[in-house]
Amino acid sequence: MIRPMRFHYRSVLWACALASLILSPGQLYANWPAWRGPDGSGVTPEKNIPTRWSATENVRWKIPLPDRGNSTPVIWGDKVFVTQAVEKDHTRSLMCFSRRDGKLLWQKSVTYTAKEESHKDNPHCSASPVTDGERVIVSHASAGTFCYDLDGKELWKRDLGRQEFEWGSGSSPVLHGDTCFIYHGPGKGAHLIALDKKSGETFWKYDEPEIDVGKRTDGFRGQEPGIICTYSTPVIVKAAGRDELLMSFPRYLRAFDPKTGKELWHCDGLNPLVYTSPIHSDGIAVAMGGFFGDTIAVKTGGSGDVTGTHRVWRTERAKTGIGSGVVHDGHIYIVNASGIADCIELKTGKIIWTERVKGDGPKSDTWSSMVLSGDRLYILNQSGDCVVLNASPKFELIGANSVGNEMCNASLAVSGGDLFIRTHKHLWCIAETKKTASVR
Repeated sequence: MIRPMRFHYRSVLWACALASLILSPGQLYANWPAWRGPDGSGVTPEKNIPTRWSATENVRWKIPLPDRGNSTPVIWGDKVFVTQAVEKDHTRSLMCFSRRDGKLLWQKSVTYTAKEESHKDNPHCSASPVTDGERVIVSHASAGTFCYDLDGKELWKRDLGRQEFEWGSGSSPVLHGDTCFIYHGPGKGAHLIALDKKSGETFWKYDEPEIDVGKRTDGFRGQEPGIICTYSTPVIVKAAGRDELLMSFPRYLRAFDPKTGKELWHCDGLNPLVYTSPIHSDGIAVAMGGFFGDTIAVKTGGSGDVTGTHRVWRTERAKTGIGSGVVHDGHIYIVNASGIADCIELKTGKIIWTERVKGDGPKSDTWSSMVLSGDRLYILNQSGDCVVLNASPKFELIGANSVGNEMCNASLAVSGGDLFIRTHKHLWCIAETKKTASVR
């Protein structure tokens, strides 16, 4: 269902990426306003970021967190925002820290005591916040969507309904112009909704359609039709002189007009289980199914069903992961849940190399999404190690950095030359300091 929209629209994606530098006392900061950075691609325009650190070396500070969590920090100026659930208290919070020293500046919490299922390794509040420097918006699934100013004053809130799925939620909100896009799902009543970022009013709403899944291709055993869900976060790209909002749904990659919510095109070929967000470069969008799922590459800018006209290639039962990949110089880089990385030709789907990437810790498995800085790939794993590779058709390991075997399912955040890592125990700020960590 599409609801009409009243909309004042302007594009801010690469304006944010290239011009989101604000001067704070004593330092110049580049912002990391959303889960995968300024434009949702996992690519940072910063190139001089650390490649070497440990639990004590090049650590500006680390602070303990009250409970485990999988969301990624976002940074604006001198503030770091993190979502946090505390299971024993049934609370879901947005926490704001000082990027200078990790001091907690404010915390806004809501209590939600009704039962809400989730995977044992996916605690509530897995969605990352998003900010535009004036407001920060957070989705707490069944507990509601909340908007605060940067000092913690509540500006508005919305109840988008119960979120009911056995593995919980994880898709993060996205800001574009005056609109906040939220995928409220998976599960019963799942929908993609566009809200006025200033008031929380609904611009449009797209109800996720039921699908005929056909043959099971999600890698799990059991009865048909298998697991049907998506954890994709929407991505907005430029295509054919227009903006397209891309979203990987069960079986289909779909593109919408972000102003109106009208579906522009869709492409069949995914399996019914999706973890990752679409990635895009050179007019080609790539969507990946989860757990031995299918991968499709599609030319953007089409109309209607483009399966037969714009689909460039398709790979069945690919070894895709839970984290999203990046594209660099005509190659896709992706790491699967077992910690095996692939380099794939964007235009053909041909695998150039496959290598296991491992740090010092015991777990090389990863749920995290890659970050690209220049020609370097940063990959966090579940030991809290960060493996650094060259983004090249020739495999080259630069190094691996450990923070001491702390469970980590979040992705890396990059801001002003600093790296921010959220583990289940701590929030870390990595910088070229050569100093021992300060602990609060």
